[in-house]
Amino acid sequence: MSQERSYTIEEVAQLLKISKLTTYDLVKKGEIPVFRVGRQMRIDALDLETYIEKQKISNKDATTKPMTRDNQTIVISGQDLVLDLLGKYITKNSLFKTLRSHEGSLNGLIALYQEETDIASLHMYDGDTGEYNTPYVKKLFVSQPYIIVNVVSRKAGFYVQKGNPLHIHSFKDLAKSNVLMMNREKGSGARTLLDEQLRIHQIVPSTIKGYDQEETNHLGVATAVATGEANVGIGIEKTAILVDVDFVPFIDERYDLVLLKTEKNHLLIEEVQKIVTSEAFHAELRSIGGYDLSKTGTIIHETF
Repeated sequence: MSQERSYTIEEVAQLLKISKLTTYDLVKKGEIPVFRVGRQMRIDALDLETYIEKQKISNKDATTKPMTRDNQTIVISGQDLVLDLLGKYITKNSLFKTLRSHEGSLNGLIALYQEETDIASLHMYDGDTGEYNTPYVKKLFVSQPYIIVNVVSRKAGFYVQKGNPLHIHSFKDLAKSNVLMMNREKGSGARTLLDEQLRIHQIVPSTIKGYDQEETNHLGVATAVATGEANVGIGIEKTAILVDVDFVPFIDERYDLVLLKTEKNHLLIEEVQKIVTSEAFHAELRSIGGYDLSKTGTIIHETF
């Protein structure tokens, strides 16, 4: 365990978007282990990641249980905090109950195709068109009507160490002999962005040191860079601010919601559109920070 790779109670509360009292309660119950440096309690990053992974497993297990529309339970797939906020509004404003599945973009989309989730979120870059999400949805849902609605846009780029000592500014820089990267898991939006850019720039993945090292969330990648376990990783600007690493923006990515257009989903689609276009929802997003709301609520693509 490394003291450098640890967080205070306040930092964990900020990362999880919960109160300090809730964090202390999790510590008191033994759900998150702590250690002390002098009089200050700290939480090791690995223990925090373990706690987050346990919550993912719990939610994933919940999605495997048979669910029907009779109990109005829906599953929202994805990892961004905006989805937790969406779930809160859906539960508050309607008869629907929500569960969260923390799958990456591709797995969430496949779960939607298999009707194991109800709202899939994704941010998948297509190198052939330069567009986000729509090309992938069109290829998968060739016989099912659907709607794609933007929820936010975010800046994606490189996490680098303070001062960017290795001068990493482009994807070609990842192949430098002195650069070690931390990657995301297959099927995630960040991994898709990386692989598509490597293909476009004709960079062989095996020439990048650390390409096979994987973390399952932005926090894990940024923390690896902050502690020197890696020199670079790909993720979103918000996490760079939380973990206090430098950020080199590369692209504005569109983060969209996909819902199937079925008779059962008619009310859910109406409710989601009402929420994501509401001023109350936008106000909460602005208070969180790090999001571009210029397209929030826009219908990106719809089939009939």
